[in-house]
Amino acid sequence: MDSRDPHEVSDEGEQKKLALMRAFVEREDPASKEVDDLMLRRFLRARDHDIAKASNQFLKSLKWRRASVPNGFISKSEILNELEKKEVFMQGFDKKGSPIAVVLAANHFPSKSNLEEFKRLVVYTLDKFCASMSGGQEQFTVIGDLQNWGYTNCDIRAYLAALDIMQSYYPERLGKIFVIHVPYIFWAAWKVIYPFIDQKTKKKFVFVEDKKLKETLLQDINESQLPNIYGGKLQLVPIQDS
Repeated sequence: MDSRDPHEVSDEGEQKKLALMRAFVEREDPASKEVDDLMLRRFLRARDHDIAKASNQFLKSLKWRRASVPNGFISKSEILNELEKKEVFMQGFDKKGSPIAVVLAANHFPSKSNLEEFKRLVVYTLDKFCASMSGGQEQFTVIGDLQNWGYTNCDIRAYLAALDIMQSYYPERLGKIFVIHVPYIFWAAWKVIYPFIDQKTKKKFVFVEDKKLKETLLQDINESQLPNIYGGKLQLVPIQDS
């Protein structure tokens, strides 16, 4: 009996589907010709190799990019308020060569935030991650730190917006997210967010017990690349300075 995962596709089969997808999207939107096969493959894999679904989502992403990022990038001047909060940091690489981001959730206050600016921060951050990758690396690792997170930090709209941007327009970019220092009150927010996370992404969330924090992180990240606030060697670097 064939025990292979029915969703897995051989390299040859995937290449054939990729070629069909490219032919379709280039016919629908000439801008597709500027995109490499790796990007198309990420959309294809995110949609379980369904050519129609992957193509439609990719074409949607091109339209979204033109509308939301008309200059081709988000400048610091467009997100000054969000950057001042120092919510996102980027430094080091995990054992697979994926860049590491740290998100300090307690530094976000919805009462002091504008949702549209927050969305621009998300795009700015994801573009930074992608630009830092080399050697065929396609994914990043996140440490989501909920230390001191409380009701005044809870922002369901922002969380869902970030999730939608990442899943819809940056598919297969997230490698793994370690969620640490999880307070009990967070689980109420998690119950609201969870249904909006696709099945592939759900598997990438790792909730870490405080007592096993360093040993868990060290399974994926060498001490020399781990932020010093978690027992490693690297200083946290704000995303705008990385």
